[in-house]
Parts: sequence; C-alpha cells; structure tokens
Amino acid sequence: MNTAEFSSLPLKPALLENIESLGYTRLTPIQAESLPHILEGKDVIAQAKTGSGKTAAFGIGLLSRLDLSSFNVQAMVVCPTRELADQVCKEIRRLARFTQNIKVLSLCGGVPFGPQAGSLEGGVHIVVGTPGRLQEHLRKRSLRLSSLKILVLDEADRMLDMGFEEAVTEVISQAPTHRQTLLFSATYADPIREMSRKFQYKPVSVSIETHHHDDVIEQHFYQIEKGQRTNALGYLLAYYRPESTVIFCNTKRDCQDIANELVNSGFSVQALHGDLEQKDRDQVLVRFANKSCSILVATDVAARGLDIKDLQAVINFELPWDPEVYVHRIGRTGRAGNRGLALSLCTQQELNRVKAIEEYQNSPAKWDEVAPFQMSREHRFEPPMITLWIDGGRKDKVRPGDILGALTGEAGIAGSEAGKIDIFDNHAYVAIKRNSVDKALSCLRNGKIKGRSFNVRKSQKGIG
Repeated sequence: MNTAEFSSLPLKPALLENIESLGYTRLTPIQAESLPHILEGKDVIAQAKTGSGKTAAFGIGLLSRLDLSSFNVQAMVVCPTRELADQVCKEIRRLARFTQNIKVLSLCGGVPFGPQAGSLEGGVHIVVGTPGRLQEHLRKRSLRLSSLKILVLDEADRMLDMGFEEAVTEVISQAPTHRQTLLFSATYADPIREMSRKFQYKPVSVSIETHHHDDVIEQHFYQIEKGQRTNALGYLLAYYRPESTVIFCNTKRDCQDIANELVNSGFSVQALHGDLEQKDRDQVLVRFANKSCSILVATDVAARGLDIKDLQAVINFELPWDPEVYVHRIGRTGRAGNRGLALSLCTQQELNRVKAIEEYQNSPAKWDEVAPFQMSREHRFEPPMITLWIDGGRKDKVRPGDILGALTGEAGIAGSEAGKIDIFDNHAYVAIKRNSVDKALSCLRNGKIKGRSFNVRKSQKGIG
C-alpha cells in the first residue's frame, strides 16, 4: 500500500478533520502499510519500533469501529508498562477530540483499584491497560469483554520478555472469538509468531525496515580498556553535552553505581531500574521528560515503553548481546524529524557484539577515539529547567490551564518560562526555567490555584 495522505483513507470526516488539526497529513511508513488493512477489519501483525507512528495507526483504527451509543468496552489495548499505557491513552484521547462522548480509561497497577472499577461501571468505550491489572478486573468481573470488537497487543515482544505471556493469554481468553486482533512488536522472533498463531486469524504481515539510517541517527563506537568505561562515559557527556541522554546498562547494579558516580561529578542524573516504587518512577520520568534532569541511566527492562520527545542521545555503557536490542535502544533518539546520536562503549572482549550489529544493520561500524578524561566534582552541567511539585491533582479538578494561570497572573512569570505540566491523581508537576524558579515558587505559594492554596516545593532528586 502506498497511501501517502490521511485524506485518501476511508475515514469519518470529523475524525479526518481532527487528525489534520493535530498536524498529521502524511502517513508514516507503518501507517501507510497497516491502516488500510486495519480499516478493512483484518487482523494485522506489524513489526514496528517505538516512535514509528504505530499508536496513531491502531488508535485511528479502533476509533473508526466504535458505536458511541453503546457504553460497553469495544476496544482494548494491552501494554507492557504503565508508562506506555499512559502514552497510548493520551494519544487516543488526542485523536478522539472530535467528539466529547468517547470514554477512554487506563487500567494499570500502582494506582487504586476501586476508582477504576467505578469508572468501568459508569460505561467506557476503550480500555488501555497492563496485563496484571486487566487480569484482576476480569477476575473480579468489573471488566467485561463480551462487546469487544478490536484487541491490540502493543510491544508484544516486551510483554513476553517481562513474563506476561500467561496473563495475556488469560485476558484474551475472556474476549469474543469474532474480533479483530492487532499485534505490534519491534521483533519477529519465534515466540511472537507463535503468539500470532494463537490469537490471530489470517493476519496480514507488515514489516518496516529494522535498521536506522546514519542521516537520522549518527552511530559511533569507541573501543576502550575495561577499567576506562566510566571515564570514557564522562568524556562523551562533556564533549557532546546533549540536553537529554539515556545511558543503557545491562544490570541494575551498574545502573545505580554509574548514576551515583555521575552525580558526584556534577552531572544531572537519575537512575531508572526495577527496584523503584511507582511514585518514584513517575517522578524520575516526569523530570527527565520536562528537561529538569539531563541524564537517565536505565536498564532495558526499566526503559520499556519509554517514549521521550527530543531525546538527543543514547549511550550504550555496555553493548547488549542481542543486536535487535541495540537497534531498539538507539531507536529512541532521532525521531520526529530530529537527528539523533548513538554512542557505544566496547572492550576487546565485546567486539563480537559489534560484528553482530554490523551484520544485522548491514553496515560497517564507525569507530572513534575517546580522549583522556578524569571524573571529578569540578564539572557542573545544569539542566535548563527545575520541576515544582504541587500537592493538588486530577481529583482536585486541577488542570494544566489552572496552573499556568496561577503562574502568569499579576506579578507572575511569562508563559514562555513555564515548560511541561504533568497532572496525576493527587499531585502535579510543572517545569520552570531555572532563572524564573524562585519567582514561580513564590507565585504559587502566595497565590491560589482554582481558588485554593496548595503546598508547592522543588522536586529535586540527584543534581539539578
């Protein structure tokens, strides 16, 4: 299929108008290949990496199938992580702005069960959730799938990696046999083909190329001695000075050790690994996404579902064993028309991993050298923003516009000084440019948001 424009698809005029109002005109390759089949009601298995436009592809597909007069669950998206589920929810809500009546609900762990059950009772068209929480709702019969028309398995390979196969199978066993099933995965490994055989009917296969072009993502490899790894990392950060970087490690322990060492050397860093509680994980991701922390050190498992706009660099502190994982890691940079940087450290013992990557991408590695660099406290790299934490959120009916209004009111700051605003159930975060943070803090502490006073403080863990 070579459909280039959304206007050439058989979409409802209101949905098409909204898609165009969001700035979408041309289809991405995954959308051009999969959407015509999705709109025809066929099952689709699609190989596509994060950032390829896959969420809009299945989002448009399921919005086209809804019967708005029936407040039963008609579409369900299963995601491996809460972060991915939240992003999918936001994207579907944006695509659904053309009508006020579409109810989209996130069903994830780490948040209370009761309010979710209450929302389901009130009637919902689309649910987006993680396997464990969906399983729980089905067992307690707060979620019923008898009216389900379309099921989406997003990042299916990650769900299998994380051990969710049993939970996913139980969830799908509750869905009607006559349904449309869409399966999206970054890889086409045998377990994914097996999953497709189990859950899909005559699926159409769609595959988008799995390597990254150098004109989008610049890839550099650095051969180092084993004991040089951390100093080489410091050199790359000091040399390139990216505003936002994800550093990938292969173990949780490395992840925390490197984060501590970088913090001690004046870098603005946070660690993201499986031992973090959900609220701390939320805060880490908020601060990284809003540019009040420049560096995230993460394991592959912890970074699943991570989709950060404008990520300038990915650094492999240690190369993964699997070249597909390497491609998945670096694919988080160089998105939405921006250029990206992928830097990888490698010892003599790991050269076979580079060879595997060369073969997988069908292109030779570009080798560079690191200059001597000593980690020390002298280096200070401050991020451009600082995050303020507010103890009011969705349940207090606080919206982004209320926070912005309180900041920019009389004797306030200019709207351009405020950055990303994130609203959670009981609290909110707002990023403020470093030079204006004291004025913004005073504004929110002495003023009112929605006619009420809330506690406000700087949200700072690590440096910056």
